[in-house]
Amino acid sequence: MRANDGSRGGRDGLREWFTPGRIVVLLITVLAVIFIFENTREVRIRLLIPEVTMPLYLALLAMFVVGALCGGYFFRRRRPR
Repeated sequence: MRANDGSRGGRDGLREWFTPGRIVVLLITVLAVIFIFENTREVRIRLLIPEVTMPLYLALLAMFVVGALCGGYFFRRRRPR
């Protein structure tokens, strides 16, 4: 008989990790990264006063990272103490 220690391995562990919500987030992330690297032309960007010229993919990548960090901060799960 196998001892039940609360841990699952193999396929059950993968099924728990790959939930429909996580698959959708992974798909959106992959599509966003593809979109970012397809847009490589130079653009002028103005943030308040300074104006800089940079590749569009760097600006999009920066905004993607900022959005991911903000989403992670606001939607992280709080663990009871």
